[in-house]
Amino acid sequence: MLPDIKTLAPALERPQTEPYYQPVGDEVALFEAAARKRLPVLLKGPTGCGKTRFVEYMAWKLGRPLVTVACHDDLTTADLVGRYLIVGDETVWLDGPLTAAVRGGAICYLDEIVEARKDTTVVIHPLADSRRALAVDKRGELIPAPPEFMLVISYNPGYQSVLKEIKPSTRQRFVALEFDYPSAEVETRIVASEGGIEAELAQKLVKLGELTRNLKGAGLDEGASTRLLVHAAQLIGAGMAPAVAARAAVARALTDDPDMTQTLDDLVRAVF
Repeated sequence: MLPDIKTLAPALERPQTEPYYQPVGDEVALFEAAARKRLPVLLKGPTGCGKTRFVEYMAWKLGRPLVTVACHDDLTTADLVGRYLIVGDETVWLDGPLTAAVRGGAICYLDEIVEARKDTTVVIHPLADSRRALAVDKRGELIPAPPEFMLVISYNPGYQSVLKEIKPSTRQRFVALEFDYPSAEVETRIVASEGGIEAELAQKLVKLGELTRNLKGAGLDEGASTRLLVHAAQLIGAGMAPAVAARAAVARALTDDPDMTQTLDDLVRAVF
């Protein structure tokens, strides 16, 4: 039996405006099908390729609240599920973001799930299989997920090591959607739209991005993401010279190594 203790939960809000998202395949239809069948979804792909924006777009499209959690090494089960707090003379239970999402029938998005501690991620297992329930051990409560609740996780396979990878017991509970950087044509439209610049300039930024991606494994861990290209475009839209914007948002953002920085600056000069 639950203790007679006041319970608080974070407010949940549905996205009111449509986030800009440019589909590149059948990811929208797959996500909608998974939502209808109450299946959890795993998104995998490189940093800045649009995974988070895709989830924001799908929350808007489905008309559901979205709860996003940026996972990290210090994320505990209590951070996700909730904890007791002392407020004045009262003991108050505060729902964590995962619990609030389950109660409210929201989409819960755990970004970069492998960054969280293994003993923390185990809590999602009952939500990601046929049980669809969240155990709140500290309250002796089992919360069944309503039909609207959906669990989405993401990670970047390119950064994973033996110590940071998704366990098979977790992975095999999810429908997996693979993301990558879009084609040059699609990425040009994204950069132009998000950055508010002309297509010709956006095309040059995309060309620069492709050149940096060719350096992955040859001095760079990752090439320029679509996100970085949009940042450069936004600087250009704010009045910065294209080469200056590209150096700040792309070259300097990708590396601190002097030799690689010089190589990237050479690419910027070649493009602009």
